[in-house]
This record gives sequence, C-alpha cells and structure tokens, in this order.
Amino acid sequence: MGLLGPADRYVFRTQPEGERSGPGDTDLILYSLRKYLRLATKGNPTALLPLFAPEGAVLVLTPLGEELRALAPFVLSQRAVHRFLGYMNAQRERLLGAGGAPNRPELVARYGYDVKYASHALRLAYQGLEIVRDGRLTLPMPRAGRDRVLRVKRGDVTALADVLEEIDAVQADVRAVLASGQTPLTAEPALDVISDWSVSAHRRHWGWC
Repeated sequence: MGLLGPADRYVFRTQPEGERSGPGDTDLILYSLRKYLRLATKGNPTALLPLFAPEGAVLVLTPLGEELRALAPFVLSQRAVHRFLGYMNAQRERLLGAGGAPNRPELVARYGYDVKYASHALRLAYQGLEIVRDGRLTLPMPRAGRDRVLRVKRGDVTALADVLEEIDAVQADVRAVLASGQTPLTAEPALDVISDWSVSAHRRHWGWC
C-alpha cells in the first residue's frame, strides 16, 4: 500500500491508441494512488498540479485529499527540477526536428515553427526556475512568465531562435541556482513520510484501521 509494489492504471479513449484526440473526444487515464505518488515524487509536472492548484480551482476535496495536498513540501525536491528540465529539453529537441516530423505541421506552416511545443518548453523552464528558487509551484503561473509563454503560443514571437535563446537563458538560471546550493529544496523527496501516509490512507479508506 506504500510506494512499493504494482501500480496499475486504467485507460479509456474514444480515439484509437496513437491517434490524436480532437474536440469532443475523451482521453481518460485513471491512476492508483501509489502510481500518482510515484509520478509526483519523481517530479512529473502534470502529477504535481493537484498539489499546487489554488483552492478555488479544486472542485472536490475530501479529508484525505487535504492531507495529500499538505504533503506538497515533502513531495517537491530537486529531483522535480531535473525532471522539469528533462521534459523541457525533450520539447526543445522536438522543436529542432529530433524524433521525426512535428505533430502539428499546420502550426509550422503558419508560424514557421511549432508554437505549442515552444510554449510548453518555455513554460517548463519558467516553472522549473520557480521551483528551484522558491520551493513552490504557483498556479496560474506568475504574470511575467505567463505573458512570455502566451506570446510564444500566440505566434507573436516570429523567430524560433529568439524562443530558444530565452529557453536556454532560463535553463541557465535554473542550473546556476542548483550549482550554488541556494535552493530551499532537499535533494530527494521524503519517501518514507509519503509511503507511510499512503499506507495509512489506504487503511482508513477501506476501513482496515
């Protein structure tokens, strides 16, 4: 019931696996709590969002959910920073044509590059910087970074080289903070604390106390 053992998932899609989803399609993945905790402690950007979503954006919050959100300081670590940079560099490589043709050739035809990939890469860079510098993830993004990302996503930045230069500059800032040691983050998440909570949460949920 902790972080060890199998952690399956359930997938339901209205489009066949491998096909892009469109308007009105369902693309659903249900993870076990253990799977979610593994993703979050590894710094998966999507998995971290529920821990830092503003209260007004949370539609349902159970007592166990409140406990889970309170674990955010134990979940976030320097491991998450490296994971953000890893995802960012993967997006950056796709921008440069690594891994084959882009998924959105219509954006390339219109703007000269895939502005969606570019905006995701830049977003991950700015979020990685906030995490390593402040030990938190603000949602929605702080105004300055959000405006920069949206400019790229709208196609207002016409030169891909300018986007890549900004991504590299932010990444350099992230690495400088890591190298200096001036980060509030621990090197690794508090896995023992999180695993113990997972066992307790399962036991209480299923009435095994």
